[in-house]
Amino acid sequence: MSAYKGFASRAIHHAYEPMDNDASLTPPLHLSSTFVFESAEAGGEMFAGERPGHIYSRISNPTLDLLEQRIADLEGAEAGLALSSGMGAITATLWTLVAPGDEIIVDETLYGCTFAFMRHGLTKFGITITHVDMTDPENLRDVISDKTRVVYFETPANPNMRLVDIEHVASIAHEAGATVIVDNTYATPYLTRPIEMGADIVLHSATKYLGGHGDVVAGLVAGRAEQIQEIRLVGMKDMTGAVMAPFNALLILRGLKTLALRMDRHCASAQKVADWLEAQPAVSKVYFPGLESFEQHGLAQKQMSQPGGMIAFELEGGLQAGISMMNALQMIQRAVSLGDAETLIQHPASMTHSTYTPEERAAHGISDGLVRLSVGLEEVEDILADLAQALPAGEVAAAA
Repeated sequence: MSAYKGFASRAIHHAYEPMDNDASLTPPLHLSSTFVFESAEAGGEMFAGERPGHIYSRISNPTLDLLEQRIADLEGAEAGLALSSGMGAITATLWTLVAPGDEIIVDETLYGCTFAFMRHGLTKFGITITHVDMTDPENLRDVISDKTRVVYFETPANPNMRLVDIEHVASIAHEAGATVIVDNTYATPYLTRPIEMGADIVLHSATKYLGGHGDVVAGLVAGRAEQIQEIRLVGMKDMTGAVMAPFNALLILRGLKTLALRMDRHCASAQKVADWLEAQPAVSKVYFPGLESFEQHGLAQKQMSQPGGMIAFELEGGLQAGISMMNALQMIQRAVSLGDAETLIQHPASMTHSTYTPEERAAHGISDGLVRLSVGLEEVEDILADLAQALPAGEVAAAA
């Protein structure tokens, strides 16, 4: 447990003491692939799990260990695990928890690669994937069974911003003995802490807001110590090898130091951008938890301290209007990923969610005209000006 109460203080200081590391203010980078045992007996005890210590960096590493302790503290979990990517975190976790004949129940909307792994990957090995509209948690109660091992969802969901009531869903899942996994990439632990609301495991693509600078690919998992250790030794070590490099861990630790400041700016700017978009005649619909018009605005206020930095919207002219608008942008960058200092825009149907067929996208709430905007750290006036000049001439309302 951290000695500090505040989120930002813990993100900067938790689990690190400079005086124990030659007075180095910044944690050292441990690039060693292997570690020396003080005796043959000590090495045997470590391999047997009878003594703590590092053996080989595919299993653990001091730099990764610090990051793992820090994300666990920020998420309110017992333990954390660092992996090579968000998909590494997802695949290592699920390969550990499920076996042929088991079922995973997921929300209707998932990130495209998560969807592909489940629907096109896990199903090859006798695992059933069942989609349920979890915006009404009682829908889960109607389908969950003794074969359900995992209930998995994102909140907010990528890309259409659907929310799931974590506490309600966790209660139903636990009655059936299922493990609840939440992808918390969009919200980060600064805005939402799913474990405090009943979730068992939290996942992150640390590439996004936790890293925050678009210069690293990484994944994190947090949960109960026993379960995280199993994911470490089975899903990561043996089944995927999805090991984070120590240098990448150092970059994520650096990103965590400014996470609170950055998220405050992302959220404040996104609110202004969403308000502005909603007032535009050329925009037919805006999906953002901070808008009173957002269908799940009440739930957002219940389980998010702020509405986040992600916006989805549709233009009156549909897909072609969205493409024309994106091509006209000058400062805002056309790129996938999110949570960077730069404002990024992309078209999910042809990019991040192209793993869905057109029929699957229609069934799972991802329209062909949907545009996803990750609001960055630039001056919000410049973001609005770029959007304004890119919308059809004569169809721009003044900023509120």
